[in-house]
Amino acid sequence: MAKFQAPKGVSEYVPDRSNYFEYVRSTLIESARNSGYQLIELPVFEDTELFTRGVGESTDVVRKEMYTFEDRGGRSITLRPEGTAGVMRAVIEHNLDRGQLPVKVFYSGAFFRAERPQAGRYRQFYQVGIEAIGLSDPLIDVEVIAVADRAFKALGLRKYHLEITSLGDLLTRENYLKDLRSYIEELPLDEETRTRASLNPLRLFDDKRSEIRELMQKAPVLMNYLTEESRADFESVKSLLKRLGIAFSVNERMVRGLDYYTGTAFEFVHSELGAQSGIGGGGRYDGLMEQLGGQNLSGIGFGLGIDRVLLACEAEGIAVPENEKLDLYIVPLGTGDESLIIAEELRSRGLRVDLAFGERALKGAMKAADKSGAKYSLVLGADELSSDVVSLKEMNSGESESVTLSSLATTLIEKISNLGEHS
Repeated sequence: MAKFQAPKGVSEYVPDRSNYFEYVRSTLIESARNSGYQLIELPVFEDTELFTRGVGESTDVVRKEMYTFEDRGGRSITLRPEGTAGVMRAVIEHNLDRGQLPVKVFYSGAFFRAERPQAGRYRQFYQVGIEAIGLSDPLIDVEVIAVADRAFKALGLRKYHLEITSLGDLLTRENYLKDLRSYIEELPLDEETRTRASLNPLRLFDDKRSEIRELMQKAPVLMNYLTEESRADFESVKSLLKRLGIAFSVNERMVRGLDYYTGTAFEFVHSELGAQSGIGGGGRYDGLMEQLGGQNLSGIGFGLGIDRVLLACEAEGIAVPENEKLDLYIVPLGTGDESLIIAEELRSRGLRVDLAFGERALKGAMKAADKSGAKYSLVLGADELSSDVVSLKEMNSGESESVTLSSLATTLIEKISNLGEHS
């Protein structure tokens, strides 16, 4: 019988690497929570038109990469390729924009793009994202960037850099696109590329082909067309980032991969990830809500790639902190029932506890305790149960001390607290 395997291009995580994945995801989410963002849980599939209208027909995402199918009712459905359009749909549908503004939400989960798999680029990938919807304000732009930067620093990342730009307002883009289209008309482009440029000429800046990159080197730069208001907003963003100590560089030719971006746009890149160096990015999207049938409200957000952030952590040699490991590993010697009861009592006190199952010999069970990475271990046999005393062993030092079973939970909590203070 053929052996089943995960579909090609799917990122999946099994122990022990799944512990690393969860640590990265929870750290990214914690930074959002600390800034007042609340969870929004969304479907992994939506009406296809939500993405064609919201993401943009000229993007590679819509033209080449969406997983689209027809359901039993004849409706065209697409697995979500990104998060913002779905968030905006939910905000409109549930009237969240009719309350206090800005609406500040975060999400996490799997996303899907039918593209050629490579390191850091998957057909199923994972993101943590935030959106702040309802106000256009440089202060919010900077807060969104700071949430990501603080998360990366909390993980211990050092070899990343922030690139920012401004994509301007409506008047900026009208004036700029007029000159850009004139420039592109004179270029020797193939028919498919010219068709793509007719939908959105900015897409040519994002083209990976060396010949197109060379042709676009002398193209007009959008930032030279910024209106006075757009320029003032961008100067405020830069000033606030400097005051917060967030290093950045201005990338005048940055083009985000989705059509809805306006105003402030940004990307975090990591020096150790090769071609797929982006670990997260985002920007402002004036007009998207109205385009999807809602009010004319502005918004800004980001998507951070959990897969790529994890690869960046591994590249920098960042380990999962000790407090993510087990607190205690119990080795039963013919006392499986009692060991499980004790384990459950300790777990109810918030301790992470595992135990050896099955009729293992002591030597094998102690090897399992070593491999578990637990901070402490104990052996529970008939003698320990009758005396109500166990020998609690600290795994790093090998030192042991006698502890009564009745005081085990309190002793462990105190010891682990002390370990945290001195780590």
